[in-house]
Amino acid sequence: MNKQLEEMKQNQECERRKRIAEEKHKEWVQKKREEERRERKRKLSKEMAEKATRELEKMQLKEKADEKYKEWLEKKRAEEAEKKKKEKEKEKEREAELQEKRTRSEKVFKEWLQNARNKPQPPLNGYGFPHGRSTGLY
Repeated sequence: MNKQLEEMKQNQECERRKRIAEEKHKEWVQKKREEERRERKRKLSKEMAEKATRELEKMQLKEKADEKYKEWLEKKRAEEAEKKKKEKEKEKEREAELQEKRTRSEKVFKEWLQNARNKPQPPLNGYGFPHGRSTGLY
């Protein structure tokens, strides 16, 4: 009877230890899963933060590039406008010079015309002499 009781106690003790070991194992597994879950969550959070940072940098870079392009375009347009302005000024100068030249030419022509009218006429070529002079061939 004592032997049976002793065996029963041993079996119960063995069962109790088994249960305790299983519970401890379950707790360990649960803690491990919780730890892994937290680690995944932390990694995900870190990745999201890095991704957001990269996106922000990319956006800032794009904004900076757009700004530089706008500045360049503005500068180019200003240069183009300046170039056109200079060309117009040159064209006006050429036009003014041409007009001045025409005016002078007209003035000189009118003076010549006036002088030509007032100039005495050369005598007619008489006696078959060219230009009224002897050629010396006689």
